[in-house]
Parts: sequence; structure tokens; C-alpha cells
Amino acid sequence: MTEGRILKGIEFAPATGDGSHPLLLDLYLPASGQKGSDRDKLRPAVVHFHGGGWRVGERSSLGPVCDGFGLTPFDVLTEAGFVVASADYRLSAEAQFPAQLHDALAAVQWVLDHAEQYGIDPNRIYAWGDSAGGHLASLVGLTGAGKSSVAAVAAWYPPTDLIHMGEQALPNAVARANDPGSREELLVGAVLAENPGKTAAASPISYVNPDAPPFLLIHGTADRFVPAAQSESLAAELQKAGADVELLLIDDADHMWSLADGSSAAAEKAMAATVTFFRKQAAHP
Repeated sequence: MTEGRILKGIEFAPATGDGSHPLLLDLYLPASGQKGSDRDKLRPAVVHFHGGGWRVGERSSLGPVCDGFGLTPFDVLTEAGFVVASADYRLSAEAQFPAQLHDALAAVQWVLDHAEQYGIDPNRIYAWGDSAGGHLASLVGLTGAGKSSVAAVAAWYPPTDLIHMGEQALPNAVARANDPGSREELLVGAVLAENPGKTAAASPISYVNPDAPPFLLIHGTADRFVPAAQSESLAAELQKAGADVELLLIDDADHMWSLADGSSAAAEKAMAATVTFFRKQAAHP
């Protein structure tokens, strides 16, 4: 195993022939000697999906505000002993849902297929995402079956219930799911209210079941893009199903952990909670 390196631009899915490009991921490997939680010298792994409203974004980013804080979240996880794979997926201008879910599942499958090569424990692979990426991580956790399943999910401010998302928006919302041409409508390829079947199919809350993996949902109460009620609703349904779920609401935090004072306090709190959650999961395979 090659350790302490970032392997960039690894192809995990080929072009499909419909004009799309090959899908790539970056692999962050812990340095030799860093303490992991693995008793058998195999590392747990986190597969990350970026945000951007399914329209923009890239695998190296957690959004411009978070990136500006300089928190280096992938390095934080590798220092904690995790392998991190941050994966691209087709954006909504390239393909409509469920293409994005298929791509996310393909990324998890690649990590599973290459677990031995990179010293990864196949039973301790987790999904993590922010915003649109949190939506995909949640779907991976709730729909993945067999080899494509993950052992836990952490989602930052994820859209979870597209049917009710618009009505849950804050009065000062910057964007609403039921706006004409919204990010959510572009993802689904239809007006949400007029196509409840498609809308439900793209909503993680539709797939809640008693076998769901442990979830950590983190959301700012002042989020003007994805209302905190989205995480609250999913947490309530997971709890009702008997699944293990933690909900952390960060007061006064907007999307990407933006605070009125410009500080990184909310982002730091979210990152610390995420590392603690994954460490706890890795300690109890």
C-alpha cells in the first residue's frame, strides 16, 4: 500500500457514450505510522460527494465558503486514520436523476473493489457529503445493497424530502425547491409538484427502512438554501424506523457553515462532530 499520498484523477467509471466524460476520484491515503482504529491493520474509508446544487462543484471542494476557512477536511480525516475517496458525479446539465445516484454507488463500488490494494477494510466504508453531496450520501446509505452498501452516513445540510422542501424554506430563503427552474427541478427534470413520483424517487426520505445504517445529520438553523427541516424530517423518520441517527443543529449557521461574524466556528464544530462520528463507527465494526 502506498501511504501518505494523494492519488488524483483516478477513473472509477468510464464515459457512457452519451457525451458524458469518465468519472474521476481523488484518493487521500494516511501517512505511515498514523494511528488508525483498525485492529487488523486495515483502514476505514470515507467516500465523499461534493455539493453545488447538482449543477456545479468539484470533488476537491466543500463549497467556496467552507474552502475559505482553510480547514482541510480530507487531511483531518486521513490524520485520524481514514482513507478518503472524493468522487465526481454527473451534474444535472449532463444527466438527470438517477444518474447521480448511479455514479455515487459506482464510486463506493470502486473503493470496495480496490479495498485490498489500498489496505481498506471493506466492512468499514462510509459515505459523507455536503448539500447535494449529502443528498447523494444519504441515498447511497438508504438504497445501496449488497457490495455497494456503506456502513454509516454523515450528511451536511442535505436535501432529503424534495416534495416538502419548498414549503419548509425560511422566509429569507435565497432559493426554494418549488421555484421555477430550481436546482431540484433541474435534477429531477420536471416540476416537482406535478411529478410526485419522480420527486419522491429522488428523495432520501422515501427509502428509510429499519436496516438503514447509522446516520449523522448536521444542519444550520439559518440555512437559506436547504431548510434545516430537511434534516429534522429525515432524522425523525429514521428514528421512527428504529435506525441509529444523530441530529446536530448549529444555531444561526447558514449554508456552508456561514455565520454573521464570518468565523469558522460552525464549520469547525461540524467537522469535529463528523470525525467523532466516523471514529465511533470505525471502533465498532
